[in-house]
Amino acid sequence: MATADPFEVRMRFSSQLQHLNASTTSAQKAAQYALKYKDMDEDLHSCILEQLEKTSMNTRANIMYFLEHLLEMASKERNNDYVRMMQRDILRVVDAVCPEDGSGAANVKVVRKVLQGLMNKSILLEQTVAEIEACLKERDIVDVGFSSPVNGDDASRSRNGNGTATANRLDKRQIEQRIEEDRERHKRMRESMWAVPASIEEEAMKLWEETSELGEDDHILGAEEREEFLREMEASKCEHLRARDAAAAAAAASGTATANGASSH
Repeated sequence: MATADPFEVRMRFSSQLQHLNASTTSAQKAAQYALKYKDMDEDLHSCILEQLEKTSMNTRANIMYFLEHLLEMASKERNNDYVRMMQRDILRVVDAVCPEDGSGAANVKVVRKVLQGLMNKSILLEQTVAEIEACLKERDIVDVGFSSPVNGDDASRSRNGNGTATANRLDKRQIEQRIEEDRERHKRMRESMWAVPASIEEEAMKLWEETSELGEDDHILGAEEREEFLREMEASKCEHLRARDAAAAAAAASGTATANGASSH
């Protein structure tokens, strides 16, 4: 299998990060992609930081949720490089998702939830999370009305010292998008807590509905994974199996040659 082009891998990964949504599938798909190209983990890690610092606040929140999936999967696969780099840069990540200027106050709850999850999975130290929490208290100064699943209010407002409403930096379209994504995420959270499929068929149908549509990237990844699997299978064969396969191939070639010779007469 030909070596993947680093620039193309980075561009595809950036695109996946930019198009993350409230779907668990989209986060898992991007995490699987990052783990597939773990030999480029430093470049992909820098790509995550880059997207966190230049995308909208809504996208930054989605990337934060994605990080929990990535680090959990990397930890299970003993891929400690992604975990180590994120432990090193977690303060930079938090600063990007909810900056000190208050523009990301809507994301404070997101950051807290993800940090708590990472601490529970032993990916972040309790002391680290406590120190970050002290910083977050100073940034949680906005009445984030558009986080509708939390407080049920669809307005986006911040309050100044006199308690009067001021406009948040998110525009109307971003606010509406955030409301919808928060509702979808909250809905999925409740479903995962209470909805237990009654049969294998129902569970399969649920997975089918949650699965994103097949795209060109999926075909390319599938072909690459199949080639990698066949190569690993071939490499894992013992000498006896290799000798048997070689003999079978030689016999097949000999039979074909004999048949071709007979047909020529």
